Amino acid sequence: MTFLTQHIDDPGRLFAASASGFDDLALEIFRYQYHNNDIYRQYCNAIHIDPSAVKHPAKIPFLPIRFFKTHEVKTTAFDPSVIFESSGTTGTVNSRHFVKDTNIYRESFMTCFNSFYGDAGNYCIIGLLPSYLERNNSSLVWMVNELIRASHHPNNGFYLYDFEKLQQTLLGNEQRQQQTILIGVTYALIDFFTAYPMKLLNTIIMETGGMKGRKEELTRSEVHSILMEFAGITEVHSEYGMTELLSQAYAKKEGRFACPQWMQVCIRAEDDPFAVTLASGIRDRFTAGAINVIDLANIYSCSFIATDDLCRLYSDGSFEVLGRLDNSDVRGCSLMIAT
Repeated sequence: MTFLTQHIDDPGRLFAASASGFDDLALEIFRYQYHNNDIYRQYCNAIHIDPSAVKHPAKIPFLPIRFFKTHEVKTTAFDPSVIFESSGTTGTVNSRHFVKDTNIYRESFMTCFNSFYGDAGNYCIIGLLPSYLERNNSSLVWMVNELIRASHHPNNGFYLYDFEKLQQTLLGNEQRQQQTILIGVTYALIDFFTAYPMKLLNTIIMETGGMKGRKEELTRSEVHSILMEFAGITEVHSEYGMTELLSQAYAKKEGRFACPQWMQVCIRAEDDPFAVTLASGIRDRFTAGAINVIDLANIYSCSFIATDDLCRLYSDGSFEVLGRLDNSDVRGCSLMIAT
């Protein structure tokens, strides 16, 4: 148990988790969180889990995500560096994520970003996230702001509703052949590109989800088709993340997400929350179910979360988001239904 007492938050181990070592590390973190997270331990006890009998990640209990709305989900006692809060909608209770060490969050998303896209310094980073900027404590805004700081490009920045200035920035970057990443909430991206169509050759458009009742619900493929038509691009990238996690998955094409090596998505049966299947256990090419996430970066929260999202999980560990479970709350980063 040396890891549990001396190296629990060592980025060198957390973010270097290999396929061969992931299972053992997940089990160590499970036992650490069982003994040091009151809410998680109470949940495990309520469903009669003996931690010493859990020998495989598929048998680890996944905490229902709704607990982040009603409890302080914290591993060990600490005063948080920041409290991230979901946006939700009017009349809903928002989730809160108590973050002990923002350095762990930064290490997680920077390492992940670099593995998918390379050094952030190579890009101009632009955030089109009006609904997130209009409230406090958004983990997405925090992440994009840190990517902007790492880039140092003079045209980096956030945009609310100044679409004309955003158009000028993007076209100027195109003229200079400056590689650009435009990270945007879905409804704002559609509003912008339908009002200011252009042809982008050096810009990656990354949608984060989020229609939030502002427009007629669209499928992911419909959204991507609109953006590809009006932006003159062949692919739209996507980011899968949430307030309750410290890690993200990215999709570079066709809405099929891949996780960093310290994060895994598995699925549970809709009619049996304890019937969990890992990607390694899929016999055919893919199978569908509700999303459970193992996020090893969530060391001081809970690394094992049962979400309200549905997905198609492939045997290689990639996944497509299909929508949300019936009767689950609409979230601020509400996911579109996939076709």
